[in-house]
Amino acid sequence: MRSANRTGLVSGTGLIVTGLTATLLALAFPIWSYEDRAGTGVNTLNAETVSTQFGPLSELDREFITKVRLAGLWELPAGQQAEERGTTQAVRTAGEHLVDGHRFLDSRVLTVAAQLGVKLPSQPTEQQSEWLATLDAAKGVDYDRKFANIVRAAHGKVFTLVAEVRASTRNSLVRDLAEDANTTVLDHMKVLEATGYVDFDALAETAATATPPPITASPALPGPAQTPGSPIPVTPSTGYTLPPAASRADSSSPP
Repeated sequence: MRSANRTGLVSGTGLIVTGLTATLLALAFPIWSYEDRAGTGVNTLNAETVSTQFGPLSELDREFITKVRLAGLWELPAGQQAEERGTTQAVRTAGEHLVDGHRFLDSRVLTVAAQLGVKLPSQPTEQQSEWLATLDAAKGVDYDRKFANIVRAAHGKVFTLVAEVRASTRNSLVRDLAEDANTTVLDHMKVLEATGYVDFDALAETAATATPPPITASPALPGPAQTPGSPIPVTPSTGYTLPPAASRADSSSPP
């Protein structure tokens, strides 16, 4: 009887030890499988980063430089078109800001890319060409509305990239370019919103579908007491100027 009990005790102990071992292995597996694994975290940053006299240049830095150039390739002609075809002064003013802003940024990005050895595109992307085609086909108030919303949505996406690059880059030229881009993009967002045609609900819905939902749902904030009416075009405030190119004249010099 005692032999049977001893055998059962040993057997039970063995099962417990086996279970604990399996649990420890399961807990250790994620750490082993992801720690220092190629293609993740710091390894990816180091593998895609090159050294320059202005500091390390990451893949994100190069993507940012390319997108600044791409933005100018379609927003500059879009701004010129808005100056001519906008039916309100606010829309024409927004077009003027786009032209001035992207002439300034294009000059900056061409200089930075040349110093860092980054090859830049010479044509807008397929999607950007489609946006220009949509604007070409629009007329009157429909043109104003499409211009304001298409260009404002594009700026919102670039704005998040600019912030990420400014916060993380280790390259002094890219850091200065990100600051100029931030000022210019914010200026463009403001004058586009001042047209009165920007659909903020659509922008929020697009952002919500593009971002994973939070793990813990937050309590809903109280909404407006009544549905807002149709937007009324307004004139942007005067005196809002872009940063002069000369403000970054010394950024091309190595530290």
